[in-house]
Amino acid sequence: MDNSLLVSLSQQLAAFRAIDVIANNIANASTPGYKRESSKFEEYVAHMKPAEGQTGTQQVSFVRGAGTVRDNSQGALNQTGAPFDLAIAGKGFFEVQTPQGLRYTRDGHFSLDANGQIVNSSGYPLQGDGGAITITPDDGDIHIAPDGTVSGRTGQLAKVQVADFADESAMVKEGTNLYSTSQAAVAPAVIDIRQGALENSNVQPVIEISHMIEVMRAYEATATLTKSQQDMQMTAVEKLGTMPTA
Repeated sequence: MDNSLLVSLSQQLAAFRAIDVIANNIANASTPGYKRESSKFEEYVAHMKPAEGQTGTQQVSFVRGAGTVRDNSQGALNQTGAPFDLAIAGKGFFEVQTPQGLRYTRDGHFSLDANGQIVNSSGYPLQGDGGAITITPDDGDIHIAPDGTVSGRTGQLAKVQVADFADESAMVKEGTNLYSTSQAAVAPAVIDIRQGALENSNVQPVIEISHMIEVMRAYEATATLTKSQQDMQMTAVEKLGTMPTA
């Protein structure tokens, strides 16, 4: 295959990956605690055999995907008034217990399940200093202090666990707004939990749409170049077929 077609193909694949990431950002623009991502690419230089009319090894520059970069900046805090909606102002993650072990999230949209446990939207229990936090009807209205202390009519019930990590960018995204990590969890220097509030996604839809348009234009330009190369090859083949034989 002609080197120009290989380069065009690498650019189209890169654009396709970028569009996929942007579309995921837009889809999660209203997901509490979601952190936007952007595609990362790097140049890959290969030494190719010369095409017809060229001499010597040709240095060809391709586009290669290098993963995604997550923007860990905090989203705006939105007051909901729901007693089990929680938002962390500043550093830290809520801990939830899953069948695969502890996982971490900034999504503080919690509620009570049938057993009186505070759980996230997937039914995984929020962790306190003694494990899952259970609320009974006798506890009355629940108050959660900024330091995570959970109290009711019967007194202090638990304390919400908040974990922080040395390198947030190294945390692995696992879906449903959960992260895993092999890093040791530490307590944040300051714990500031806001009851009755949620952290909004830090995605700005207008900016994401503008990025989508830019990537689509780049994809279309590359596709046009590819088609032009293919048309030239077809024309050359047709002319070769009409040449008289000796």
